[in-house]
Amino acid sequence: MKTLRVGLGERSYDILIERGILRRAGEFVASKGGKAMVITDSNVAPLYLGTVAESLRGAGLQVRSVTMPAGEKSKSFSSLPRLYSLALDFGLTRSDVVVTLGGGVVGDLGGFMAATYMRGVRFVQIPTSLLAQVDSSVGGKVGVDLPEGKNLAGAFHQPACVLIDPDVLDTLPPYYVADGMGEVIKYGCIKDRALFETLEEINGDRERLFEHIEQIIYTCVDIKRLVVERDERESGERKLLNFGHTYGHALEKIRHYELSHGAAVAAGMEHITRISESRGQTVPGCAERIGRVCRAFGLDLQARADIDEIVAAVRNDKKSSGEGLDVVLLHDIGSAYTFRTTPEYFRG
Repeated sequence: MKTLRVGLGERSYDILIERGILRRAGEFVASKGGKAMVITDSNVAPLYLGTVAESLRGAGLQVRSVTMPAGEKSKSFSSLPRLYSLALDFGLTRSDVVVTLGGGVVGDLGGFMAATYMRGVRFVQIPTSLLAQVDSSVGGKVGVDLPEGKNLAGAFHQPACVLIDPDVLDTLPPYYVADGMGEVIKYGCIKDRALFETLEEINGDRERLFEHIEQIIYTCVDIKRLVVERDERESGERKLLNFGHTYGHALEKIRHYELSHGAAVAAGMEHITRISESRGQTVPGCAERIGRVCRAFGLDLQARADIDEIVAAVRNDKKSSGEGLDVVLLHDIGSAYTFRTTPEYFRG
């Protein structure tokens, strides 16, 4: 087992990475409460809910589960009343625990429910998608989408622990592997040139990717852990984790969330890097390298939208303010910085 500790004082927690850890989930959740409400989705439930629920019950927990429809549309305010009602009916209290079993949508939705139910109950993240394992399950950012944009209602609510089982990735269709690789590539771009070069060498080969997957997960999570420890509330360094996301979130909204998050972020990383290169803010050639590695891992860089729509959507981004907009640019692969500008920057 690989263990990483997120050091946040009384909000500190462990990230545990081990093949087969789903079957032992009860060992790590039991001390967190007498009742466990498991929130999952319709893709994950048939595969893993039984295993996790059996482990929780074996550890002496009372278990109630709820299965949400898979997809971004479940991450909305309209989903919350049902979750609150089920929790109340179950008798869930602040001494109990919410367990999120699924990808980023389940983690964000379930985490936000946990943050707001009875002013906050503990929750445990069990991410089952590559995207959630390398990124969204760590750091305590939870929330739901509004009609005006993605993640506009949310909170910082750190999990009690994160359990990462690389074995679950074996069942992921290529679409979801590519989705997660958008975030993996991001970490190489902003913080780890060696990781990016490893991805270039793997060149989209799934078998070779999965030979390295545990180390890739560990590397990405370790980067995020260190950033979150230094900037939990995203007032400085943590903004770097948004590389490609401002454009990407706008694109997702315009495309009615029918485009994967990873593909949207990939398009955002390449688009903004082409602009920053043209302005002399980034070493030439970075955008071409980003585009090449993204395409190798199956990410569609042809996803585009009318630039007027993009700029309008960016104005509603939570990173925008009356004083301007912080965008993340690269000095070079492996080195990123924030640049204060306006949504008009995206016009090029």
